[in-house]
Amino acid sequence: MARVVLVGLPGAGKSTLARALAERLGCGVLDTDEVLAGRVGTPAAAYLREVGEGRFRAAELEALDEALEADAVVATGAGVVTRAEARERLRRERAVWLDAPDATLLERVGGGDRPLLGARPAEALADLRRERRPLYEAVSRAVVDTSGSLEDALARLLEAVS
Repeated sequence: MARVVLVGLPGAGKSTLARALAERLGCGVLDTDEVLAGRVGTPAAAYLREVGEGRFRAAELEALDEALEADAVVATGAGVVTRAEARERLRRERAVWLDAPDATLLERVGGGDRPLLGARPAEALADLRRERRPLYEAVSRAVVDTSGSLEDALARLLEAVS
């Protein structure tokens, strides 16, 4: 199996669909947030708050590099595309942009620990979409709508990577 890398905004389903896709394909799965947490000894969101976005993105790039050594499905952090070095690596991969309407994303992240969404998550998410859309487009070979059921989203993802 060739590696598949999932990118997208918070709530797009990267972690959930990475596990489901890996199970369907019979391969491993890695989540760069989990790789990062293992390296720094604290959850990714807490580390972001602790060290700031600059240092966090540097650590996230190291986690991406580690994850890209495996022949697996890789779920990335939503902001990994903000670093040029990460985009360069992702362009060489079979990267798929997972996306859904903002209302769906907000429903999914409600109550989660998402430091970059802050006190005004709808406005913050709209800003992230505006900033990151061209970055996701630049690294992805396909876009998959993840709204609806997990089974429907997985079917669309399987079609995109086959």
